[in-house]
Amino acid sequence: MCDELTAADNDRLLGSVSRRTFAAGSAAAGLMAVLPSVANAKPVKARDVTIKTADGICDAYFVAPAKGKHPAVLVWPDIMGLRPAFRQMADRLAEAGYAVLTVNPFYRSAKSPVLQPGESFDQPEVRARLMPYRAAMTNPGVDSDARAFIAWLDSQREVDKKRGVGTTGYCMGGPLVVRTAAVTSARVRAGGSFHGGGLVTATPESPHLLVPQLKGKYLFAVAENDDQKAPADKDTLRAAFVAANVPAEIEVYAGTMHGWCPPDSRVYNAAQAERAWGRLLATFASL
Repeated sequence: MCDELTAADNDRLLGSVSRRTFAAGSAAAGLMAVLPSVANAKPVKARDVTIKTADGICDAYFVAPAKGKHPAVLVWPDIMGLRPAFRQMADRLAEAGYAVLTVNPFYRSAKSPVLQPGESFDQPEVRARLMPYRAAMTNPGVDSDARAFIAWLDSQREVDKKRGVGTTGYCMGGPLVVRTAAVTSARVRAGGSFHGGGLVTATPESPHLLVPQLKGKYLFAVAENDDQKAPADKDTLRAAFVAANVPAEIEVYAGTMHGWCPPDSRVYNAAQAERAWGRLLATFASL
């Protein structure tokens, strides 16, 4: 489960995904797919917010059902950060009954959005700009952020503190789901990683080594070309969850490429993204 892939890496599997699906999600063309409506969708209210952390002020997007209290969800975006696609994804999750906070993970370096329309991580100049932003996110800093974000959620009137908290992460956000669940295990009870990168490494700080600290239920939706690059990673991750007796669903999604879930991705796979969405809702049903 790699930390990043180039356009060439993803193109190796293009033959397994229809050109129509590829074109529909092409960020290079400035397009974003419209996600399907949620059955029995709840009316929602959204607002831009700021959250004080140990390292500064994080800008974020919060959306929740307009009435009542609901389980909270913390969303870690991919390497391209908080942007319209992730706002759409947050709205949809809120319509399904959750109070959703999507953060700008790069707040130490820049306010969101960190991409302009038409920009993509595939572009060398964009990678050169974003990678230092990611480097500024140290593990201690991420852990501190996670505590601050969960505490902020718990202070909101829309959040039901009697229910567990969920967290999701995409690409670089996958490991952040594990770190969040580990350092806030008193609150986090479910998590979902989608084409998460760097979940298994050879370092003492590898996220999979944190699994014994987790509580609840977890979902790992693995891109096929990530798995082809590091096929043993899913087995190492699965063994960690089995050893810790923590439930986890770990699956390689056939025909998918790294980054297939966000609707503005150039490799967006609508059918498999919908299947992953369904599995996320099933995972969060335990909150």
